[in-house]
Amino acid sequence: MAQRTAIIPAGAPAPVAPYSPGLACGGLLFVSGQLPVDPATGAFVEGDMGARARQCLRNVQAVAQAAGADLDRVVKVTVFLTDLADFAAMNAAYGEFFTAPFPARSTIQVAGLPLGSNIEIEAIIDLP
Repeated sequence: MAQRTAIIPAGAPAPVAPYSPGLACGGLLFVSGQLPVDPATGAFVEGDMGARARQCLRNVQAVAQAAGADLDRVVKVTVFLTDLADFAAMNAAYGEFFTAPFPARSTIQVAGLPLGSNIEIEAIIDLP
């Protein structure tokens, strides 16, 4: 089995269950689903879906940077929304973080998310 290394960025939101924010294995970084939690306050960010999506992506970026990577190395993203009516706002915010060639992405509507969130974003990153 390949070596697995937990990636826990300094100042990151505390996990709400027994998992690592990121796990490096086999040259890839698997970033656990990130909620729109501001690490400074431990609370959801205020604002609309765009603000929440941006915070999720900042949290993904913090995990990536703790592993020595950044968002330009993301190969796959999965976005979970509780309402696909929020897709356009999420997509606009998402576009602020990525440039072509864009990562592969799936967006899935779900019945519910942890802590009552309406968005969660996970990613797979190719490590340098």
